[in-house]
Amino acid sequence: MKKILILLLVLPLLLQAQSVKGTFLPAEDFSYAFLYEATPESANYVNRGQIDENGTFEIQLDSTLTPGIYKIVYATPPEENNFDFIYDGKEDVAFNFSHDKGLVFTASEENKLWSSYLKSIDMVNQTISNYFGKSNSDKKGFKAIFKTLKDTQTAYEELAEGKLVSRFIIANRPYIPEKHETISVYSEHLKAHYLSQVDFSDYLLQSSSYLTDRVTAYVFNMVSNPNNETYEAHIDDVAKAIGDNDSAIKISLLQMLWQNFVSLENNEVANYITDHYLLELAKETNNMVLEDMLISFKNTSIGVVASDFEITSDDKKTSLHQLEGTDNYLLIFWSSACGHCLNELPKVKKMVANKPNLQVVAFGLENNDSNWKREIKKYPEFIHQIGLGKWDNPLVKTYGVSSTPTYFLLDASKVIIAKPNSLEDLEVILKDL
Repeated sequence: MKKILILLLVLPLLLQAQSVKGTFLPAEDFSYAFLYEATPESANYVNRGQIDENGTFEIQLDSTLTPGIYKIVYATPPEENNFDFIYDGKEDVAFNFSHDKGLVFTASEENKLWSSYLKSIDMVNQTISNYFGKSNSDKKGFKAIFKTLKDTQTAYEELAEGKLVSRFIIANRPYIPEKHETISVYSEHLKAHYLSQVDFSDYLLQSSSYLTDRVTAYVFNMVSNPNNETYEAHIDDVAKAIGDNDSAIKISLLQMLWQNFVSLENNEVANYITDHYLLELAKETNNMVLEDMLISFKNTSIGVVASDFEITSDDKKTSLHQLEGTDNYLLIFWSSACGHCLNELPKVKKMVANKPNLQVVAFGLENNDSNWKREIKKYPEFIHQIGLGKWDNPLVKTYGVSSTPTYFLLDASKVIIAKPNSLEDLEVILKDL
């Protein structure tokens, strides 16, 4: 009787437990689904579920989990193979996912409503695009299209009232003109409105990918064929929209944009973000890692004059900037204790043997000079300088050296013209020199 009583007490709790479950297809492409709780600063691991031969998994959600944004990671690299979902603490969450069809939620009104809203708005936006694409001047048609847009937005806001998803739907409120507009006027107003509805201080939005997606779309997609001046203006708009009340989210979003331009090898705009926003924010928040990264990148960007340093040769002092007499300089950061360096330097020596207009400057990062003195005798054609302290040497931070050997190709004015990532890259660059 006692066992039956305990079971009757526990059973309601079991029935109330929520779960997240899904089906991944094709099943053989997936092994585990990892569940994380997303925050503005990070993603905290919660649990994992093994994906079976049918592609399905289920993770029971602990009653202590708070409502908010959660993330499923399904493959590596995790930053590219994940998606967010809303958990309200009340509903089960279920979905189907495939490479071809993407993500479809089958349970959870919060997530189904958001997906439905995005599809509905996208359909109306496609109608707007078709209208302007035909150079249409039909004012009745214009009014009808935007009435549909307004009605759609209003209906979803009413459906979302009291739900977490309402904050996303409100943040996504579209621009709705009050009277007929040409495409140029509409585009200007659309752009001015795009970030105005977004509450960048909202914890829920900060925890999701929404802000990243919104800001990225504004900077890169708001204008066709943008140039650097346009990008910089858009970055200014983003910084203004975020405001100064939350430095953490401002750093996060601007650093995301900085990284995008670094990946695009657009050093000019990346350094614009550094000079106008990020470096000052890093200093204000004592984020020394970010500060060092920004300074190192700026110091070593293509088109920047390489930072000067002292060179002592035969008891005579000179510097990198004072060197002259050749068209190019190959600056190598290496170490006599580095196996890769000892393997690559002889190959570099052969590569430059028939290039009289190229001078190698080898900067040795060393703990002491004993091995270094022995090794440099093998390369009498190089200009050598030792940097004691090895990884604590100031030039490591200045040049952003994270491994040895590291190569920089300079022109006669010591402007950085190439940063080969490997010996193979260096060989390709030197062939065209």
